[in-house]
Amino acid sequence: MNVRDAGPGWSWWPAPAKLNLFLHITGRRADGYHELQSVFRLLDWGDRIGLRLRDDGQVHRQGEGLAGVAAADDLAVRAALLLKSAANVALGVDIIVEKKVPAGGGFGGGSSDAATVLVVLNRLWNAGLDEEALAALGLRLGADVPVFVRGRNAWAEGVGERLTPVALPPAWYVIADPGVHVPTPALFADPDLTRDTPPAKIEDFASGSVSGNAFEPVLRRREPAVQAVLAALSGIGTARLTGSGGGCFVEFASQAAAEQGRAKLPKELRAWVAAGASRSPLLDALERH
Repeated sequence: MNVRDAGPGWSWWPAPAKLNLFLHITGRRADGYHELQSVFRLLDWGDRIGLRLRDDGQVHRQGEGLAGVAAADDLAVRAALLLKSAANVALGVDIIVEKKVPAGGGFGGGSSDAATVLVVLNRLWNAGLDEEALAALGLRLGADVPVFVRGRNAWAEGVGERLTPVALPPAWYVIADPGVHVPTPALFADPDLTRDTPPAKIEDFASGSVSGNAFEPVLRRREPAVQAVLAALSGIGTARLTGSGGGCFVEFASQAAAEQGRAKLPKELRAWVAAGASRSPLLDALERH
């Protein structure tokens, strides 16, 4: 469903995508989860969320949302229901999710959708939760949700929820989607996954001595499409994998350089240019509202 078809009463909010500029696994916890280190880079590109308040307390998703995902399983719907329960809110909401971010690509689309719903409905419903409480709710929905709730580029540890804001220089990215979706549990269970990378420090990343993604060699072996996209991107710069999905990217210092790089890629490759954001576009939208 497009905004032009939605009718009156809707407000529209960005749900920005992210890149993992590196991703290491430093160990495994007693609860079976893995300890990670990464840097989240927010982008000026992503999904868009439409919200329209309801007086009857119901939460409904309008339109189809993400193909193949039932409304009850949609992270945006689950976020609204979670906030409604946690803050004992009487109001309801209609939700439209305009998807641009490929599912399963490691760009954080579903997590960002959920975070936007939490943050915006907290204001529209006058729920009164602070950032810490919203981030804690977000973590119940997924490990990537808190970074979108907080809205700042961050050094991440733990399962990705322990966040330290970091300042990142301006950058533009050629992003490519191989169109494959490998379930994350299958990647974590792969015997070839490196799980014991020595922990790094923020200073190591700032100096350029930390790079790589633990899932890249596994995905290169398992998914020929990922291997092919990384090979194509290597022709225009240093190709990297984001998150645990199939999404790949190359960083550039200027938009012009990024556009020139994208123009050199095979026409059949699904690729586009996005700018890194100094902070979440959602924070900017909230200030203007």
